[in-house]
Amino acid sequence: MAREILTVAEMAAADRAAVLRGTPTPVLMERAGEAVAQAVRARYARRSVVIWCGPGDNGGDGYVAARHLRRRGWQVVVEAAAPPATDAAKWAASRWKGGIQPLSQDLSPSTLYIDALFGAGLSRPLEGDVARLAKACQALALTIVAVDTPSGVHGDTGRALGDAAFGAELTVTFHRRKRAHVLAEGRKACGEIVVADIGLWPIDGADLFENGPELWGRRFPWPAFDAHKHSRGRLKVVSGEAWNTGAARLSARGALRIGAGAVTVLSPPNALAVNAAHLEAVMLAPFESDADLATAAEQADAVIIGPAAGVGEGTARNLQALARTGAALVVDADALTSFRHDPAALFGCLDRDDVLTPHPGEFERIFPGLLARSPERIAAAREAARLAGAVVLLKGPDTVIAAPDGRAAVSLNGTPWLATAGSGDVLAGFIGGLIAQGMESFEAACAGAWIHAECGARHGPGLIAEDLPGLAPAVLAELHARR
Repeated sequence: MAREILTVAEMAAADRAAVLRGTPTPVLMERAGEAVAQAVRARYARRSVVIWCGPGDNGGDGYVAARHLRRRGWQVVVEAAAPPATDAAKWAASRWKGGIQPLSQDLSPSTLYIDALFGAGLSRPLEGDVARLAKACQALALTIVAVDTPSGVHGDTGRALGDAAFGAELTVTFHRRKRAHVLAEGRKACGEIVVADIGLWPIDGADLFENGPELWGRRFPWPAFDAHKHSRGRLKVVSGEAWNTGAARLSARGALRIGAGAVTVLSPPNALAVNAAHLEAVMLAPFESDADLATAAEQADAVIIGPAAGVGEGTARNLQALARTGAALVVDADALTSFRHDPAALFGCLDRDDVLTPHPGEFERIFPGLLARSPERIAAAREAARLAGAVVLLKGPDTVIAAPDGRAAVSLNGTPWLATAGSGDVLAGFIGGLIAQGMESFEAACAGAWIHAECGARHGPGLIAEDLPGLAPAVLAELHARR
């Protein structure tokens, strides 16, 4: 089952729903604090522990964790930023019999620190002793475990609320990841993230999910026993001129490896010889005008346009001609930039089956200012999908895929080894190949992004884009085995 990503408000609602169904807040707090203690014991050798507790329920989790660690023989000191202020936190503090000290700025690299100060619900910058402690921690290499989120990190954006925020080596959160756990800034601050089950129920009507096989695996387009190449999808890829052909071939090879049955590179005449010299299973066909291109694509299930296609009116006209064929479009790179002066003209060509795959620079060109004025990337991608009327995949270490109907997913398996020229061209091929096989476009974009990242992680150092298509079969074989 796909795992939801929650806002802070949605998580609070899940807590309230559990209480209404008969699970008291102290019971939830006991489960949460014990989960923190278990995660610490599973990852660290026994050592002295200092637990920083805030006045709210996050602090209450800290008091519970202190009790469970001490019971297991750990030397635990609790330091409180303020007295407990909620009924549940008061309950948890009353059960801790080890004494409570004020926050200390005397920090030791040999001590393990647990940040149970404020968590995801904080909406203002850290102040006073807590802010000074956060700044002191920033200057030292300390082992810090955060409860829910590092204090000072906004739960819905992953961004520091001011100039003082904690970072963590390990973060233990509960029930589901919040946005701070999936967006790049927050993930960097959180370190490793453990999601502990404390007995809450799923949120009804969730539309933001972790991107993984649980989201789209049941609808992956595995071939039927009587499949043939045309039933497995016909994909066309538009090539650039003779000196810009490699990107289209990368896309074509990616589409073929992901399962598309018949893949053709549509090539300007001056690039035919260059493309022919490098293509084998991928077919080749010429086009001289946008009308020729539309004719060549009439029988296609999906078309990829943009990888090294050239920036300018010619590419814009080619896309507009392709939009009239009825094939689903994967629009990348140069095809996006070709509409930088008139994004509305691009949007007018698109429908909900089309996919745009911009990196942040290309996103800015066709959605100017949207990233800067959005609270975070999820909101920006969702608004972009609404404006374009198409699926938008916003690339990055926290790739976001958004559909015009409001559905969105965030990839958690991003890898820095994909930061290499041509990687995005293969991604476009993976997505286009899945759409050509009949996969719904939002799910195809999610699946393509996940498989792409898995391929990159498997290769690791030294990866170049040419490696990626050849890595896909092993990933697909594992998906097929566990379907």
